Amino acid sequence: MESVQAIKQRFGIIGDDPKLNRAVEKAIQVAPTDISVLVTGESGVGKESIPKIIHALSHRKHGKYIAVNCGAIPEGTIDSELFGHEKGAFTGATQTRNGYFEVADGGTIFLDEVGELPLPTQVRLLRVLENGEFIKVGSSKVQKTNVRIVAATNINMFESIQKEKFREDLYYRLSTVEINLPPLRERKDDIHLLFRKFASDFGLKYKMPTIKLEDDAVALLQKYRWGGNIRQLRNIAEQISVLEQTRIISVENLRHYLPDVGSNLPAIISDKKKEGDFSNEREILYKVLFDMKNDLNDLKKLTLKLMQEGDSKQVQDENEGLIQKIYGNSGDDIDEADIDEDELNVLQIPQKNSDTARQEEKDKYYFAEEIEEEETLSLQDKELELIKKSLERHSGKRKAAAEELGISERTLYRKIKQYNL
Repeated sequence: MESVQAIKQRFGIIGDDPKLNRAVEKAIQVAPTDISVLVTGESGVGKESIPKIIHALSHRKHGKYIAVNCGAIPEGTIDSELFGHEKGAFTGATQTRNGYFEVADGGTIFLDEVGELPLPTQVRLLRVLENGEFIKVGSSKVQKTNVRIVAATNINMFESIQKEKFREDLYYRLSTVEINLPPLRERKDDIHLLFRKFASDFGLKYKMPTIKLEDDAVALLQKYRWGGNIRQLRNIAEQISVLEQTRIISVENLRHYLPDVGSNLPAIISDKKKEGDFSNEREILYKVLFDMKNDLNDLKKLTLKLMQEGDSKQVQDENEGLIQKIYGNSGDDIDEADIDEDELNVLQIPQKNSDTARQEEKDKYYFAEEIEEEETLSLQDKELELIKKSLERHSGKRKAAAEELGISERTLYRKIKQYNL
């Protein structure tokens, strides 16, 4: 069995980080078996190297190796790509086509971004993993295949399972052995090694002297977070190799190529943002509206209870009239009652002062306009009186009056028209 260092050199893997070495070591150990492997890690860490190692060191090394990017194939054609189709199975199927699982029989299939597979395709893949059987699209004939499946993903599979976007049984069949590749920011000692390798490669490619970094630039390079990992580091090395006239790169020159270099805080990345954006927002909106309805009903019940708790017969009589005015003849059944929010804003219910509270302990709320003389309590009369006073106070300016009353100008205009003010 080849050593870890020999395998890394053979497959162009640079670095001596313990986590990286452990990942390569696990790939070497599982290669001779037919165990399914799931490679995890952030985008750009080099996950595609692991399935190549596994295939090259397995007994299938003389068979075909096919890499499939599941996220790049449209949902409508993924089944045809993987399992093939019969002639006439769908519009445009002018001839029979063999899928990857049929072509790679006896070899290895690498399913990159396996977390992007649609649920119907996941069911088909599970069947292949369990008994090696699949059916072409548009066919009823069961076919057998003998392939080794190595999958990779950069998403959190447990979150995807909880959101029912990935089958739990398929996850456990794929991840018999899980190999995780660390992000570049956790391999600080490897960053400069990788940069030097990329700089040397681009110097040869573009027939230019190889760029070199000053010590301060190396420190900045190692301190940077590298959200795009090795892929981003390679791009930066290529940009500098092509654009910089001087071959000795200072820290000032390097800063121009590192976006947001001033912030070393972890980036907040929502890997679920892209899925279900509109449905999630719609669900939140429905919940808010439902909660608002419940709150309004609770407020109505509370108001009714407070009105019914008055000690004084006069207060009870006055409140009874107001209850009937607001809720109709029945004050008990108010769950589905409709209340105009602007109408409620006209009616204020502040707390009583301490002197009257001592005499009427249970009667805790009263109306904003204190009744100084005996009169019949009518909601419409009070509303009309409040509107008149507000308009007089603001010299007929509807906008200012509406703001004082806590209603919209449109509602105030409707009330003025209704009362012929």
